[in-house]
Amino acid sequence: MSESKKQTRPAFHGSDIEQIEKYYGIPGDQIVKFGANVNPLGLSGSVKKALAEHLDIITSYPDRDYKGLRRVIAAYCGTEMDYVVTGNGSTELISLLISQRRAKHALVIGPTYSEYERELSLTGGQISKYYLNEARNFRLDIEDFETALSNDVDFLILCNPNNPTSSALTQDELKIVAEICKKHRIFIMIDETYVEFAPSVENITAVPLVKDFDNLMVLRGVSKFFAAPGLRLGYGITSNQDFLDNLKKHQNPWSLNSIGAYAGELMLQDQDYIRRTRDLIHTERLQCLETLGGFPHVKAYPAYGNFILVKLLEEGLTSFEVFEHAIRQGMMIRDCSSFEGLPGEYIRFCIMNPKDNTRLLNCIRYCSHRSVQY
Repeated sequence: MSESKKQTRPAFHGSDIEQIEKYYGIPGDQIVKFGANVNPLGLSGSVKKALAEHLDIITSYPDRDYKGLRRVIAAYCGTEMDYVVTGNGSTELISLLISQRRAKHALVIGPTYSEYERELSLTGGQISKYYLNEARNFRLDIEDFETALSNDVDFLILCNPNNPTSSALTQDELKIVAEICKKHRIFIMIDETYVEFAPSVENITAVPLVKDFDNLMVLRGVSKFFAAPGLRLGYGITSNQDFLDNLKKHQNPWSLNSIGAYAGELMLQDQDYIRRTRDLIHTERLQCLETLGGFPHVKAYPAYGNFILVKLLEEGLTSFEVFEHAIRQGMMIRDCSSFEGLPGEYIRFCIMNPKDNTRLLNCIRYCSHRSVQY
């Protein structure tokens, strides 16, 4: 690859299909989106049918308190309805939570989603980072983490399972973290966007901890697991009633539209879709990890999300070269070079259907045995 192209190439993210189309001249409908981390089953058929039959719901305002949706969310998560707040995607709730906490010193556990830092930067407080160690397969060393805590840290952001590493803390480990933070008067935001893809949701979700820790808020949404990023439905769970009331006070009324509220109730009760998704992701994740384990020039890390982080070990081979080789075959993966805290060459891809997964694995195997030049 020429030096000039290295300097001018764009950094693509999982949803940058329009930019990909323009840069490579490949129609978006011909690209398998391994970079978006969205359920390959697509929108539930029963939800799609129900929405088509109830479009007239948009002629009415949704319930301002979203009681029906919050009741369903509470049942789905195994928590209290009074702990639940809905929003215009988890993005709105992340923004509201961060802006209302107004942390003097926030600590972000990384490498992770860059939007956290962007939102924190708007509040004017200090931002520090604690990077997960590759030697530990990017799993948090809790003892070292506590030692590294500054006295003035008052806010912690943790993604579990983490993006892009797909590593996760167990609920027992999260309880220890919550206890440490309670002792230091630190409020915790736990982003559980990918928790429903985990082999055992019950083993890693922090939701059961909410009732005992009022310094904790868990955030989720329907974008990834339910393949509905355009619906913009997110929800948060916390037992800190004062904080919850204040957050709602600053939230725009009816931030979630009627269709989103109606569809959310349907999605979270679609047991067949939930079961099929978990079965597919679990089976294909194991198969992909087993196959990658046989490649001598890559290292794949244990995965709890619906995506896998891979380190390229072939000398001279870059993540962008593998990205570009894959995109020319109609497969868009994530070049992880833009993630801070990932020294080395890494790629990330999400689990798709078996046929496409096999195609991508063959592409990675080819690239990892020889340097791809353009």
